[in-house]
Amino acid sequence: MCGIVGYIGKKQAAPILLEGLSKLEYRGYDSAGIAVADGSGNFNVEKCSGRLKILIEKTDGGKRVKGVCGIGHTRWATHGMPNYQNAHPHNSADGSITIVHNGIIENYAEIKRKLEKSGYLFYSQTDTEVIVNLIDYYYKKYKSGPVDAISRFMNRARGSYAIAAMFEGIENKIYAAKKESPLILGIGKNEFFLASDVPAVLKYTKNVLYVDNGEIAEITSNEIKLFDIDKNIVSKDPVEIDMDISAAEKGGWEHFMIKEIHEQPKAVQDTLRSYLDSDTIDLSDTGIEENVIKKFRDITIVGCGSAFHVGVTLQYIFEELLKIPVRVEMASEFRYRNPLIGSDSLVLAISQSGETADTIAAVKEANKRGAITLSILNVWGSTIARESDFVMYTKAGPEIAVATTKAYSAQLICGYLLALKFAQIRKKIDCAKLNRYLSELKLLPEKIGLILNNKAQIQRYAAERSNVSDVFIIGRGIDYSIGLEGALKLKEISYIHTEAFAAGELKHGTISLIEHGTLVVGILTGENLLEKTKSNMQETLSRGATLFGITLEKYASKTEEISERIFIPDTCEIFAASLAIVPLQLLSYYISVQRGNDVDKPRNLAKSVTVE
Repeated sequence: MCGIVGYIGKKQAAPILLEGLSKLEYRGYDSAGIAVADGSGNFNVEKCSGRLKILIEKTDGGKRVKGVCGIGHTRWATHGMPNYQNAHPHNSADGSITIVHNGIIENYAEIKRKLEKSGYLFYSQTDTEVIVNLIDYYYKKYKSGPVDAISRFMNRARGSYAIAAMFEGIENKIYAAKKESPLILGIGKNEFFLASDVPAVLKYTKNVLYVDNGEIAEITSNEIKLFDIDKNIVSKDPVEIDMDISAAEKGGWEHFMIKEIHEQPKAVQDTLRSYLDSDTIDLSDTGIEENVIKKFRDITIVGCGSAFHVGVTLQYIFEELLKIPVRVEMASEFRYRNPLIGSDSLVLAISQSGETADTIAAVKEANKRGAITLSILNVWGSTIARESDFVMYTKAGPEIAVATTKAYSAQLICGYLLALKFAQIRKKIDCAKLNRYLSELKLLPEKIGLILNNKAQIQRYAAERSNVSDVFIIGRGIDYSIGLEGALKLKEISYIHTEAFAAGELKHGTISLIEHGTLVVGILTGENLLEKTKSNMQETLSRGATLFGITLEKYASKTEEISERIFIPDTCEIFAASLAIVPLQLLSYYISVQRGNDVDKPRNLAKSVTVE
């Protein structure tokens, strides 16, 4: 949510800022803007409501905005409507400070009232304008410089934020600060960058500093100085990002989503290779040791959106293999309960970005209660990584489309490996069975590839059903968890009302919604549950529904009464989610394209939800 960029160096800043913002469009936004110091003490601010391309056209690709120091922003509306007036950057009341901001200031109304009493006037409905005026107030009152003013703001404000600011009369300097919201600093040769995420700077540098909570940065074209909230100097070493810039480019594909769907075999393969040495699962890179694995008596899995759906799948697998209680919780609800966890509990957090606000809060709550925390993440050095006891990284590479595909698949692989290794160490699985599972795991990339190579049927079916109004996806056991993710994919990019239900729940109310033309997708990969789900599908057929089935090749003869079926390669039931999700991803993508939607940037959504 919201994207921040900044540049200071010898080059013209505006084109670099606009290019950086284009790499952050996946975060979701409804307005965009840049501010560039013109070299004479003034800020040239250009912004617009709507897509970034409007701003690019307005500034002739940045050529009309001169200066070598600037900041930029894409806004996802929280406080205030998505319009020009509320778009960033925002200036202080007298125009002497300009700022961009990602996050939410919880006590902004209280601060705003006090500033108004001091004579400050406000032109927007944003909490960001409160930030810039509060910093301005401290800057003028104490006359101790920008770092002091920002430090005082940080001590006064409550909430989450990453900010970048420029001060009138202080040439070629950018100031930045962070609490909870992501912020990185890119290190070039006589130039520096700042951004919310790595793709924005990847073209120019792979060396970055991660700004930690409570830190303030003073950036010139020659150096970066870091301070803590008490204005003490902070020293840290840069990190080299192991990421291929081509992974953040479309590379000839129409959309990032379809590109990333096709990158899943590689993402799965790369993740497997990171932790699987021949027939041995090696978790040494995670830091977790055998004594820790033997210690916990229960597992709680937390995540949001697709990460939560990974957790639902893993709940079945962990309980099957480990024979211990496993709960899966929405991270957004976890800390509002009184979770029964302690020192003998493992809390497994799942997040693509590692910056999901609710998941960060869940990990902190688990730490406070003394639980063991292990996270599955795709972004090195992210906030959740720093908050967790142990981290297992997926190898999905940068994922740009808002609707996750390859990160979800890589998270599943990490979960499978954890379950198998935990079961092995706790002596819940023998070597022969473990080796059978590992052999099947190694075949998953190839089998995903086979599904992708035979997508014409799905493409045709999507064209035929793109006007459907209601879709229900049903299944039992792991099939139900697959349905949850499939339903999310379809609703978030096609805008079709889609729900997933445990098939046995249909008769407990939901079947009343079935009418002529309703599409019911049945997932049938579990041998013992197949007949029951098939019966539920027939119940909807008799009420006018149209049926679509996803099943294993070996069940072809058992599912003949379903008129439209997609077959996936046979696999172990516990790995079925890795294959059955692919047709649902493709179905969602092609329906969305058929409906003319913006597939990569669906309305109202952001890739990384960094505010509550």
